[in-house]
Amino acid sequence: MTGFVPSSPLRLVTTSPDPHTLLVTVHGDLDYSTAAELLTAVAHRLEDQQELRDLHIDCTGMRLCDSSGLSMLLMVRRRADAAAVRLHLDGRGDRLNRMLDITGTLRHLTGEPAEESRHSDQGTS
Repeated sequence: MTGFVPSSPLRLVTTSPDPHTLLVTVHGDLDYSTAAELLTAVAHRLEDQQELRDLHIDCTGMRLCDSSGLSMLLMVRRRADAAAVRLHLDGRGDRLNRMLDITGTLRHLTGEPAEESRHSDQGTS
């Protein structure tokens, strides 16, 4: 018999350790009912903070990430790429790593931004 495990509320703590870094610490479940909160937490900051270079999402306290959570991580990656900000998924647990590996998104979510960084040297052609 499989028991129902209730969803753990999502709590996001957003800090800026320096002008170039945004840290979002995730606690709880990143799932269908909570995933949009993550995008909301980072979207405006990515647009408003032109000097931002790194977005760290600390997944240490993430209990669960379902397909909606993965979809939102991919959307965050797209937004970070558009802002030329490097996304870091820190403190990934075995479950999250396995899901990212199985879905083929591990390298995409943890690699370099797809677009050329606005912080790179513009003098080269």
